[in-house]
Amino acid sequence: MLAILWIIFVILVVLWVVGFALHVAGSLIHILLVIALIVLIVNLITGRRR
Repeated sequence: MLAILWIIFVILVVLWVVGFALHVAGSLIHILLVIALIVLIVNLITGRRR
């Protein structure tokens, strides 16, 4: 499960950089990146408790 989250996170970061470079769907990519960061942080915090 963690590997899938990392893959999604990397894809969103790449899309975010491409969005900055090409100005394509900028706001949507920013929203998705924020959601991905929240999920990643929650997963890291809850993963350390186990």
